[in-house]
Amino acid sequence: MSAAPLVGYSSSGSEDEAEAAAAAAAAAAAAGRSKPRSGVRRGGQKPLPTQRFPVPDSVLSMFSSTEEGPEDDSTKHGGRIRTFPHERGNWATHIYIPYEAKEEFLELLDMLLPRAQTFVPRLVRMEEFHLSLSQSVVLRHHWILPFVQGLKDRMASFQRFFFTANQVKIYTNQEKTRTFIGLEVSSGHAQFLDMVSAVDRVMQEFDLTTFYQDPSFHVSLAWCVGDARLQLEGQCLRELQVNFQGRDTEHRAPKMREEHLTEREDWLLKPKSAGDLSPHFLLRCHP
Repeated sequence: MSAAPLVGYSSSGSEDEAEAAAAAAAAAAAAGRSKPRSGVRRGGQKPLPTQRFPVPDSVLSMFSSTEEGPEDDSTKHGGRIRTFPHERGNWATHIYIPYEAKEEFLELLDMLLPRAQTFVPRLVRMEEFHLSLSQSVVLRHHWILPFVQGLKDRMASFQRFFFTANQVKIYTNQEKTRTFIGLEVSSGHAQFLDMVSAVDRVMQEFDLTTFYQDPSFHVSLAWCVGDARLQLEGQCLRELQVNFQGRDTEHRAPKMREEHLTEREDWLLKPKSAGDLSPHFLLRCHP
């Protein structure tokens, strides 16, 4: 028995497959032309090279990665040394009662200072006279207004009083970088303690350093750079006190009442002059 012949396909089937293959190839080619390869522009052009223009130095300097702080040159400030570093946004603050020197007070100073300069020639006269109610503290800028308002509220009830400063005494700051000749308060001490207590309560509200535990209230007359206690205490101090005997002077403290604080703006916010060590404000209480 002979094998059955293989089934043959007509030539028209082969032609259909060829046409289908050609159509698929044409579609692929069309798709390739619609999505050119990366790096090749339409029409076969190469992409233009990317160019970066240099940034001007004036612009680069505007965004420096480090900020230069203020220059601490003690020669520009009478030899005074900053007690704490300057930080942007911090304001060093000192609360005190200013004393407006009268003619009798200045005459007294003119008598005492030359004698003290024979022991320490570098002593210089104070430019302003005051009685401190706080240590130097640091406020953030956004604390200033509520801090001032807190002081106004605490101090508004105090009345005018008199005090006497008739004891010559030598002082230094905590760092022993400056020495002062001052007149220590002998009467009126209790009233000043009450004022300091009110100031301290405001300090505590802002988590700041309060005043000394046993303060010696005084009005500084002269100062010098460095620790000069050894030269000034002893014979110099005794001579100054002898010259001062019989020259007791009464000094009147400012009158602080609520109507004065609100209407006359007795509490002033005043920046220090350019010659001072750091940007900060002084809170001054005026009569």
